[in-house]
Amino acid sequence: MNLMKFVDRLPLMNTAKPERKSKNETYYEVQMEEFYQKLHRDLRPTRLWGYDRQFPGPLIDVNRGERTQVKWINNLPDTHFLPIDRSIHHVAHQPEVRTVVHLHGSETRPSSDGYPEAWFTKGFKEVGSSFESEVYEYPNHQRGSTLWYHDHAMGITRLNVYAGLAGMYIIRDEKESLLNLPKVDYEIPLMILDRSFNEDGSLFYPTQPNNPSENLPNPSITPFFLGDTTLVNGKAWPYLEVEPRKYRFRLVNASNTRAYQLHLDSGQSFYQIGSDGGLLQRTVKVKKFAIEPAERVDFILDFSKHEGETIILKNDLGANADPDDDMGDVMQFKVNQRLQGKDNSIIPKNLSHISSLRHNEIKALRNLKLTGSTDTYGRPLLLLDNKTWSAPVTEKPRLGSTEIWSFINVTGFSHPIHIHLVQFQVLDRRPFDLDLYNQEGRIVYTGAAIRPKPNERGWKDTVSAPSAQITRVIARFGPYTGDYVWHCHILEHEDYDMMRPFTVIDSKHSDDDK
Repeated sequence: MNLMKFVDRLPLMNTAKPERKSKNETYYEVQMEEFYQKLHRDLRPTRLWGYDRQFPGPLIDVNRGERTQVKWINNLPDTHFLPIDRSIHHVAHQPEVRTVVHLHGSETRPSSDGYPEAWFTKGFKEVGSSFESEVYEYPNHQRGSTLWYHDHAMGITRLNVYAGLAGMYIIRDEKESLLNLPKVDYEIPLMILDRSFNEDGSLFYPTQPNNPSENLPNPSITPFFLGDTTLVNGKAWPYLEVEPRKYRFRLVNASNTRAYQLHLDSGQSFYQIGSDGGLLQRTVKVKKFAIEPAERVDFILDFSKHEGETIILKNDLGANADPDDDMGDVMQFKVNQRLQGKDNSIIPKNLSHISSLRHNEIKALRNLKLTGSTDTYGRPLLLLDNKTWSAPVTEKPRLGSTEIWSFINVTGFSHPIHIHLVQFQVLDRRPFDLDLYNQEGRIVYTGAAIRPKPNERGWKDTVSAPSAQITRVIARFGPYTGDYVWHCHILEHEDYDMMRPFTVIDSKHSDDDK
């Protein structure tokens, strides 16, 4: 539907208030509830599910080393308002509304990681046939970074997140505070995502893939979903009034499927200072950057030379984009506010120290294919290493060991791959002949390995693995043992069936456990 752009002010996220706080821990309680919220001036209030009746959920802002406990409370209705495909992952035999929260990018114990099968409904939480507390603990011992939390329930993650179950989480550390970056009113978290709406303002989500066959289940999962409306912090194409000075923006792409390539119509540069796992080693000046689902980009914009201007954050859809597609715009900056005192913040050249993992002893090299096939209904079935979720665990890194994982993408499109528990480093990408692979099953390289761009050389937990390329990452597995997952973060792919468990094992295990 046609909505006028830049008529709603950008909402600033509400910061969560703890129930109690001491020297040893900070304790929050967050409820998941159904509510209605206006997402555009001309839309009727939209039915949503959110954390503390907010979309996005409240910003949880903590310090490094501050042990944080969150009691996630499911107070949602018993029935879902989005179309559930009951043919996948035994969904037909499970409660219709299930939730489990994953703090994306956090180094946590398995019991607090949001394992897909650790879902809970009102009043209880289930892991197989056992019961656990609903209170999750986040040690926050990692470096300062921009994380986000979202639902991770098996088989319905795409629906729960689309309904609104997503929020942001910031870890701050002392080293970062010494850099004199823009802060307080001049540091703004941004959650960008896409949605589609029915005429009555309700969310639209398809019940079937395009051109469905007659024998498909109804509803049936779709292999991807691209909305036709861009939302930032819960408003469609909002505007932000700014002073002629420097601002810091912490951006997360919380879309189900859509990737963005962002630039400013003023031609000015972004000064990227951070990625998924916190500050880069040095500031990177770029005119545009790509951001896949679940990735974060931390950047500074300097409006000091743009007083009185109106600037649009644009999404470069590429040469084949439909010129009538509204998704080329994201949000608007109006540089119309009076400068409130001198801007003493800076854009540092050097930001942090990042030790390369290349010098570690490499305990395992894993070649992991990203593959595509079809299921018994003829639907696309995307897999990791040709294995479904329920296949036995094959990746068992030892605690404290360093491994290189090579994602060999033999499908026709990119996949953002997320590994739980760890922050990793991107080594390189190398192209190969995909047509030859499809004909003969052989990998023949068509070029040399390419190092990641400078703004991708920090700590990462989600990486773009392009088609017809081998993307290599290196990670040290720890600090905990137990069961975790790795998956494509296109949520429709993650739900079916592009997700696999892995287990970090104690170093005392025998070699047979690898």
